[in-house]
Amino acid sequence: MLAAGNLTELLTEWRQGDQAALNRLAPLVYDELRRIAHRYVQRERNGHTLGTTALVHEAYLRLAGQKKIEWQNRAHFFAVTAQVMRHILIDHARRRHYAKHGGDMQRVSLAEAGLMSRERARELVELDSALDELAKIDLRKSRVVELRYFGGLGLEETADVLQISVMTVRRDWRAAKAWLYRRMRAE
Repeated sequence: MLAAGNLTELLTEWRQGDQAALNRLAPLVYDELRRIAHRYVQRERNGHTLGTTALVHEAYLRLAGQKKIEWQNRAHFFAVTAQVMRHILIDHARRRHYAKHGGDMQRVSLAEAGLMSRERARELVELDSALDELAKIDLRKSRVVELRYFGGLGLEETADVLQISVMTVRRDWRAAKAWLYRRMRAE
């Protein structure tokens, strides 16, 4: 796990326009991003088209392109990373889900076809919608799910990012899962 001070310092230098800081930052955050992505990808079927490396690279490219974010610290960086990974995964699921209806048709190899099941794609799109709904009711619980499920963070890491206790994260996680289960079963 990389030191919070080093990361915060590099994020500040990068925000101030120092491109060399981004070059020093990349190798430091790559392993952490890979660990977070791996946690998510582990939940997917074998052969899922969006693997750990692809998810990390896409997230890194999107983060590196962010010039307007006022990076505050390590926790803020990884909270934004979790959001970026969520959007990447949901976009991927939406493309897969809509493709079954003929939208966004493109040629793919036979090996690529069907790696993300239509059912799984539909579930991720529904989960995204339910999380948006939950955020309107209780933003913190929605953020806990986002950080834990899409960001792959543990209880302690989530508590650190949100600056709340581990017990609060645990309670919010349980309550949010129950709410999401009821909401998704209703559909």
